[in-house]
Formats: sequence, structure tokens, C-alpha cells
Amino acid sequence: MESPTLVLSGIHKSYYGNPVLRGVDLTVRPGEIHALVGENGAGKSTLMNILFGMPVIHETGGFEGTVELGGRAVRLNSPSDAMVEGIGMVHQEFMLLPGFTVAENVKLGREPTRANLFSRVLGPVGKGLRSLDRRKMQDDSRNALDRIGMSLDEMQPIAGMPVGHMQFVEIAREVDKENARLIVFDEPTAVLAESEAAELLATMKSLAAQGIALLFISHRLDEVMEIADGVTVLRDGEVVATLDMQEASVEQIAELMIGRPLPERELPARGAGETQQVALEVRGLEVDMPGEEVRGVDLDVYKGEILGIAGLAGQGKLGIANGLLGLHPVRGAVKLEGAPFVLGETLAALRQGVAFVSEDRRQVGLLLDESIELNIAGTAVHVLGRFLGKSGGPLAMINRAEVRRHAENMIQEFDIRCQGPTQPVRRLSGGNQQKVCLARAFTLDPSLLFVSEPTRGVDVGAKDRVLQQLVRVNREAGTTIVLTSSELAELRQVCDRIAVVFEGRIQGILAPDAPDVEFGLLFAGERSGVSS
Repeated sequence: MESPTLVLSGIHKSYYGNPVLRGVDLTVRPGEIHALVGENGAGKSTLMNILFGMPVIHETGGFEGTVELGGRAVRLNSPSDAMVEGIGMVHQEFMLLPGFTVAENVKLGREPTRANLFSRVLGPVGKGLRSLDRRKMQDDSRNALDRIGMSLDEMQPIAGMPVGHMQFVEIAREVDKENARLIVFDEPTAVLAESEAAELLATMKSLAAQGIALLFISHRLDEVMEIADGVTVLRDGEVVATLDMQEASVEQIAELMIGRPLPERELPARGAGETQQVALEVRGLEVDMPGEEVRGVDLDVYKGEILGIAGLAGQGKLGIANGLLGLHPVRGAVKLEGAPFVLGETLAALRQGVAFVSEDRRQVGLLLDESIELNIAGTAVHVLGRFLGKSGGPLAMINRAEVRRHAENMIQEFDIRCQGPTQPVRRLSGGNQQKVCLARAFTLDPSLLFVSEPTRGVDVGAKDRVLQQLVRVNREAGTTIVLTSSELAELRQVCDRIAVVFEGRIQGILAPDAPDVEFGLLFAGERSGVSS
């Protein structure tokens, strides 16, 4: 019988005396798609950092336990060690160089070279003088992108690219490796629309059919049920169950993750705050966001509503909020509460009562090396002058006790799993980082809130909590919300209306309970039966 591709045995890990993993065992066989699930903070990311030899593990005292690959015990002291052993990882937070092209990122560390005049003259001594074989880099990258069904230009720079496209670049990089025997997919569909996610899952099945072992980390349990052969459930750093998918159900997995029956959803009735008074009037909006260009959007957002923005990746849905908040070049005429809205100035937008939770939390939303409390309160201090005391001095003016109290309240309200308000945000799981972004936006008490991909990387136990918080601030505070998401089901759950973007324009606007076929037509660029 062929040896398992991966065996993790008795893995223990602590950070500064706080146990994170407690005796974790995990086995993945060749050609198997094995799912690893758990709430944010359950230990999934730490386990993957161990598997990939990430420096944070060794800089914090290492770990206990053994790692076996193909029946052989190995020591993985760095990501390069893992790559030599045939381990690839598509990270939840992208590991790409923004100044490089797609092809350069796909081939990074494995760049093909060709001989030139100097290397030929010097012989073996001139090996380091060989030229990059850019044609082969482009061809290899094109082939990898084609294997995952992505028509992205391999010569396009990463900088400014939508997160959905960056996810495909990460996957193409791992697919391109010749010795890949184990690929870890960490939330690979989190930023993809349903049709794109289906294509990715088909690609994963194809890779497994070639004998490659896949470790699939996802909060989308329907995808786990569809694609996985087996699932391991982590809770508080321990394995609580390893199941064959033939004996598992979504409800069973979810309850194992959170350790209790799923809570009943208690969202207020839809439409409670909607009026016909226009809060935001957008005319002829054009945004030069690479990969998410907006090409002339006309849109009215009603005061007190939750308006959903849907569409496939690359169609422009993400560009609307990014343009209005001044993160990319923008043109058009916009009014907020009847007054002119100055385009291209982020600080001015914030001071007009507009807040934004970006889909790219690490690049736009967070100060990763600063504390949770500073991330939550910092923008309110700078923009609104909130949390300031009367004592002199630039540092002493901040009322740190008030900042601490507010952060502690937000940590409880959003169920941010952390060691306390002073913990650096970089040390949080991706889902808990997302909750910090939301807490920061709520701290601004905005009249208009743009939220892009609010539940990306958030586990099943916390997803409803995030949506409930958005509905609560909408219903109780009257905050107008524009919610952009790749998950149509999420939008249909909480929105008053849903606008579908196609080729940079609003293709149509539907009620959330409109038939699936109507949404499908809009996603495909048709207009049949659309109400606006």
C-alpha cells in the first residue's frame, strides 16, 4: 500500500506560553482532497505555518511532534525546505511581489535561464551570469494560467490587481511546480464568485486525479461537502473529529467546529429602514482599478437601505467603492445627501461621514504591526478627533483608558478571538483581522458605509454575527450600507436591493427574492425581467 503523502503526529505549539495546538494528528493520502476546518483561531493557520516551515514558528520556540512526507520523517526549517519536498501553499493572505508581473511571480525562485556570451566564455564559472529566459517564463505562466481557466495577461503587474485575480496567480504558481505532491489551499474561493469557485473546484479535482494530495482549508462547508474525500475538524487547537465525507453533513461539521448547535438566525425584517430619499447619487462613474474597471455607473442609493453589489470577478463590482473612496483614479459626478461629493480624496470622504471596509484588509485596512486597540480607534482619532483628552503633548492627548475601554467593548461585540486589546493585529487569524476592520469602521459612526467582502475568511460560527452587526447598525443607527460580495446568498440574506455589475456598468437591480434565473441573466450580461 502506498505511503500517505503527509502525516502530522502529536503536533503541539505555544506562543509565549499560550497553547495554540494540542496534540494534532492529520493524514493526507496521494490523490486525496482532505478538508481542514475550524473556527477562526482554532489553530489552522499555525498548523500550516509548521507544515511550510514559516519563520514565525522557529522564531517563537519551534514546535513538538513529527512531520512525515511519503513515509519519511522530515524537518522543515524554511519555506524553501518545504518547496524542495514538493509542498506548495496557496496562502489566505497573498504571498506575491506587487512590483513584479504575473509571470515573474509564478516563476519566482524557479526562474529559467539561458546561456549568453559571457556565460559561454566563462564556462561553469559563468553560471551565475546566465540570462533570464523570459520567453519560457511567459510560456510556462501562460500554461499554468490556462490549466486553471484564467485568461489573465501573464505580463500584467501585480500592483493594483483585484484580490480575486491575485488568488488565481497564487494557484498558478503552485500548479506550475513540477515536483508538487502536496498543495495546501487556504480559503482559495473566499474572493471568488460562485461560477469562478466552481471552476476552481473542478481544477482541484483534476489535480487530485493526477495523484497530487490536496489539503483544503475553507469556511464554505458546502464546498467541503462537494469536493473533499475526508475532513478533520479543529477546535481550540485540538482535533475533535476526522470524518469520511460519506458520513458527514454540513450541520454536523458546523456543530463540531463551534462545540454547540448552530444558533438560530435572528436578522430583523428586510426593508425596515428603506426610504425613497436618495443618500448617494452617482452619475457617469469611471474608475481605473486594474482588473475591476468601472466604465460609467449610474446609481442611486436610498437612505437607510442595504444595497448589495454583485457580479463576477473582473466585472467592476469592487471598483465602485474603491473609486469613491479615492483609492484609484476616478471620474464622474457624485452627490452625498444632495451636496457635492469630492472624488479622489479619501480623507475628505471620511470627514463627510463615509467609511470603507476594504476587500484587501492587509494592504488597505490594517496596521499589521500595531495593536488591536490602535487599529480600531486610530482612524477615529485622526479624522474625528475622538478619544482625545485635555492633557498636553501629542501622545498624552490620546485618552488611552477610553481607547482601551472602547476596544474591549468591540472585542466582545464582534467576538474577536485574541489575547487582549494590545495584541498586534498581525498575530490574529484572517477572520479576526476582518472583525477588527469592521470594528474600526463602526467606530467612525458613518452615515454611509461601504463594505467589500465582509465575511471573507470568516468561519461559519462568526459569519452570521458579522451580518447581524451590519443589519443592526443599519436598522438601529440608520446607517446606509453598500455591501459588495462574491456570495449572492449572503447578499440575498440581508440586502433590500441587489445591483449586478457587468463589464463595468450596472446591468440591472433586483429584489433579493427575485428568481435565480433573473440573477443569472444579469451575471451573463442579459437584461430580461430586470427592475431598477
